[in-house]
Formats: sequence, structure tokens, C-alpha cells
Amino acid sequence: MKFCLFLGCVAVSILAVASGHTFNSTLDEDWKSWKSHYEKQYTQDEESYRRMVWEDNMRYIRQHNLEHSMGKHTFTVGMNQYGDLTTEEFNELMNGFFQDEADNSTEEDDDKGDGYDEDVDDLESDEFEESDDVMKHAIIDWRQRGLVTPVKNQGPCGSCWAFSVTGAIEGQWAKICKRLVSLSEQNLLDCDRRNYGCNGGYKIYAFQYVIKNGIQSEKAYPYKQNRCKFRKDKIAARIKAIKKVRRGEQNLAKVLKNRGPIAVSLNSHPRSFHLYKQGVYSDPKCTQRRGHAVLVVGFGREDGMNYWLVKNSWGTRWGEKGFIKIAKDRGNLCGIANYAVYPKVTRRMCKTLASSNST
Repeated sequence: MKFCLFLGCVAVSILAVASGHTFNSTLDEDWKSWKSHYEKQYTQDEESYRRMVWEDNMRYIRQHNLEHSMGKHTFTVGMNQYGDLTTEEFNELMNGFFQDEADNSTEEDDDKGDGYDEDVDDLESDEFEESDDVMKHAIIDWRQRGLVTPVKNQGPCGSCWAFSVTGAIEGQWAKICKRLVSLSEQNLLDCDRRNYGCNGGYKIYAFQYVIKNGIQSEKAYPYKQNRCKFRKDKIAARIKAIKKVRRGEQNLAKVLKNRGPIAVSLNSHPRSFHLYKQGVYSDPKCTQRRGHAVLVVGFGREDGMNYWLVKNSWGTRWGEKGFIKIAKDRGNLCGIANYAVYPKVTRRMCKTLASSNST
């Protein structure tokens, strides 16, 4: 339904293009090169509209980067595969995370019961002894410790929730079982009946599906549209429970440092986020509204600014080879520390699947 509505909006937008619109002829070769690079093909009418949107994004990119050169921004933006989409179109197509009802509760309400099932627990950050001074200078990058699979690409599908979940499970499975296995998002899209496939989903439901059923590898169950073809004899990983991190950047940092990659949700709605290229993302327009699920895999410091290292699911042509550095300790930018969860894996599960076919 969501994708159909998106296409409908596109059709209306194309019809709304003024017939007398004039394009910037100095960008003709850039436009042709961009289409070729990203293998874009349009109908004649659609191309006029897409060229108009693309030129608008090009103007935005040039203005932002000019301001960056003047010291007004800490990050640059650049043309990517999404350059022919308006901000509204992009958000309709790509943002597929649903906020759980339990996440609407206050911090006090969380103490009384968060509304999750019994397999979801709060994880108190004060379980860890690190002082705030120690954490200020800590640097974590779980990629270097073998807990992060290569960047994936969700394509034109609101399936970010599935990629966030598999990333968190991959990290815990690698940490506890000493095997990094790329897990199947399509398994979740096809078989988790409480979520909505490309039309969005809840991370908690996806984790609970894996608790009950296990999950196959990406190799055994590739990212293609299918009916559910789950096979118990092809299970590549299991989890026991879901741990919910208490809100706040300090809490997220401590748990991330001690546990591994964490599934989070954030606001990816600003155009600056869609066209992010490199540097520490610090757009004040990135409020705590949410709609996109990602994986936090570390934190560090660059040019005097602390940042969260985030693995996205928009392919390696976006951002810093698929990653983004989001400003840390800047008032919880983009709401990154509001809803963080990760799965619990036990060594017994490793032994159970050790002799099975996990390809």
C-alpha cells in the first residue's frame, strides 16, 4: 500500500510540472552522467520532472557545501542515488520504522512496566562502572572487532526495521558464538506476520519472531520478494531475549561499549540526511521525530566533535561508504538515544546450531 501511494504521488507531481520549465543547460552532461552511473531510466514525461527535482537538489548541495567551506557546517552533502526524489517522496518510500506504543510512555512509566512482552527487559546503564570522564575519551568501533557485516541496501522498500534487527543479531551472534553470519532480512519481511514488509514494521515484533523461530542466513534466504520459505533446518542464528536500553546518550554509550552494536531509531527526514556525504552530521533541524531504524556500531571524535558511528541500509554509495557520523552529546540529535534495543544470545544456542547447516 505504501509503495502504491508513493507512485500515485509521483504521478500527480509529474502532471503538475509546468510545461514551460527551463533546465540549466550547463548541467546537461552532469545529468546524463548521473543517470548512467545510477542506471536511471524514465519515460519522457517523467524525465522532465525528475530533472527538475535533481536540479533543485544540486542547488541545495552547492549552497550547503559553500557554507561548509565558510565554516557554517560540520559535514558535507553530495549527489547520490536518491537525487531525483523530493524530501517528501524519499521519506514516503524509505522510512519504515513504526514507533512502539510502549515507547510513548514517560521515563517514570517505564519503571512501572513498559508494555513489552516478558522477553523484553530494561538494561540499566549503571550495571557498568565506567565514569563519565572515561566515557568522554573512549573510542569504540565494532567493525574492527568483527561484529559488523558489510553495508546492505534496502532498495525502494520501507524495510529498515529488518536491517536494524539483523544487524543487532549479527553483532551478538559474532560476539558470543565467534561467527559473523550475514542474516536474512527477507526472512523477516516474508514470515513475520505482525509486521508489514516493505510497508514498515516494529523492531520488537521482529526480535520476538526470531526468539520464537530463529532466523536464516542471507545466503540461504536472499533479499528478494517471496512468499515465506522459512526452513527450520537452515536456521543460522537464535536469540533468547530482547534488552531495552534506558534512554539517554550516556546510557547508550555505556551499553554500546560493553555489549556491542545496538539497534536504534532516529529522524532521517531532513534533506541534509538524505544527501549526507561525510563529516559529523549536526543539522539542528534533525529533531527527535523518528521513522528510520539503523544500527549504532561505535562512537569516536573528529575535528573536536564527538560522534556516533551509524551503519545505514542505503547501500555503500550513500554517505561514508554506507555509514554516517551523527553528532554525539549534542542534546540527543535526531533522537538517536530514545529507543535502543539489542538481543541476548547464550553460548548454549551457539552449541545447538554449531553442527547445523548455517549457510
